[in-house]
Amino acid sequence: MKASQYIGAGKVEYREVPLAEPGDDELRVKVAYCGICGTDLHIFKGHMDARVKAPQAVGHEVSGTVAAMGKNVTGFKIGQKVTVRPLDNCGACNTCRVGFTHICEKLRFLGIETAGGFAEYWTVPARLVHALPEDMPLKLAALVEPLAVACHDVRRSELRPGDRVVVSGGGPIGMLIALCARAAGGIVTVCEINEKRLELARQLGFKTIDPLKEDPVGIIRGETGGSGAEVVFEVSGSEAGARVITELARPRGTIVVVAIYAKPVPVDLHKFFWKELRMLGARVYEANDYEQAIALAAGNTLPLERLISEVFPLSELQQAFEFLTRTPDAMKVLIQCSSEVEK
Repeated sequence: MKASQYIGAGKVEYREVPLAEPGDDELRVKVAYCGICGTDLHIFKGHMDARVKAPQAVGHEVSGTVAAMGKNVTGFKIGQKVTVRPLDNCGACNTCRVGFTHICEKLRFLGIETAGGFAEYWTVPARLVHALPEDMPLKLAALVEPLAVACHDVRRSELRPGDRVVVSGGGPIGMLIALCARAAGGIVTVCEINEKRLELARQLGFKTIDPLKEDPVGIIRGETGGSGAEVVFEVSGSEAGARVITELARPRGTIVVVAIYAKPVPVDLHKFFWKELRMLGARVYEANDYEQAIALAAGNTLPLERLISEVFPLSELQQAFEFLTRTPDAMKVLIQCSSEVEK
């Protein structure tokens, strides 16, 4: 089969590689589309060489169809539309035993610690494969994985209809959180400094704040009688974003930290104590978040197609990474991994 493999920092090669036969409990997916996420971009830049064993195909935001199955696999049929939940947990650690398999202490992330979806075919454990409705477009189905992240974040927040919500950071995940929070009944404001992303948020019907030009705390307090937002999602990953979260939240409000911080940043713990705030971490997703994401995507109520900036063929993954590197306002870039893609 053909695959685009990560070779080393800044270099991807499109080449022929062996086609893996599915084991007894595995399933081979014919990949239609695979999205590029922020983690993939970090891999391309050489930031994750301790986890990725080059040469290796990466990528994990996959949609496709069943191409082959191991002898123990049931519940699927050849040609069926599917997506993959790329979290391979050990099942034996204390965290797995209490049911939090998505944050397993020995978690293997498919497409990082293993070969991934930037290839014509992807062989994975069948227990991690989710069936898709047959009428779901495979292009939109490639957004199920990041949408599941947003579903998990919103579920963790325990957001209630009518809650004021601030999403700090309007990139792909931030925008998906905003869409999911609104679908759950939240009144959402997006804080972002990139003008093109702000314009997209406005086109999608969200109130917006540019913190470089406006005072987010003053605006949100002014709109809430001086209290602040019930729920704040920190998705910016910036020190400025971390500094302001306790100011944006109302007393007894909830802060959900979604962004990955490479090093500690200041957070006002006095405000955290004084206002009896609740701060939660939210990492990846659980199986029920995937099913919710599939239902949302299939329901055609979210404008997911508006988040797709570009589609590149598998042979041009190098160019796709370079495009994302020089285009900070791009949203979701998809790689078409099959020359013949079923709609």
